[in-house]
Amino acid sequence: MNVLYRSFLVLIALVAQGFAIESMFQSGPTRVHLLELYTSEGCSSCPPAERYFTTLKQNPLLWKSVVPVAFHVDYWDGLGWKDKLSAPAFTARQRSYAAAWGSRSVYTPAFVLDGNEWQERDLGNLGAAENVGILSATLDGAGNVRLTYKPADPKNSQSLRAYVVLLGMGLSSDVRSGENAGRKLSHDFAALAFETGEMKAQGNDLVGTVRIPADRILAGRTALAVWVANHDRLEPVQAVGGPL
Repeated sequence: MNVLYRSFLVLIALVAQGFAIESMFQSGPTRVHLLELYTSEGCSSCPPAERYFTTLKQNPLLWKSVVPVAFHVDYWDGLGWKDKLSAPAFTARQRSYAAAWGSRSVYTPAFVLDGNEWQERDLGNLGAAENVGILSATLDGAGNVRLTYKPADPKNSQSLRAYVVLLGMGLSSDVRSGENAGRKLSHDFAALAFETGEMKAQGNDLVGTVRIPADRILAGRTALAVWVANHDRLEPVQAVGGPL
């Protein structure tokens, strides 16, 4: 049996056992900002906002200072076109923001930066760098995301919740009805799966594991967004992410 054939058999065996190279992400000590977009394929005002999100792929701040997530809401789904990327959980998150802001309504497109409404669409002014600590995330082949957060000040370590979003990149949809009928829409940083989990103290650190659907991970077509937040707050304490 020649060497190449033996190597091929070993590779097949590893794949059959669910073997995969781990993907690892780590923030710096300064705050990485979470930029959320609430959008819908049924909204004629949303494509320009999504085109702006696509430009972030060439922005040098991507993943280093900013983690983008596009949540497709479902309250447009009964108005002529059902968005295949929409989910009730995404709408619920936007409504939670509205309640926190004292607003009775939600709208699209809506940008949220670190828990606050954001209209600027200019990442050149994110404010002074704030030392909040280091967030690390490791994704294995089974979809387990292991998180470790090292707060800048161990005395401020408190109970946190972890949030993990699998993002779809380079997606497209031919819209056949509704406000965008006849248009081919493109999507980047679109939430495909949204999972949460508890972070527990381990010495001066906080650790946790969140599982995402491994069968939806496509190399080169998906990315990961991860953040931690206080239990009683929506805005992130620290974020991290990157392509898979």
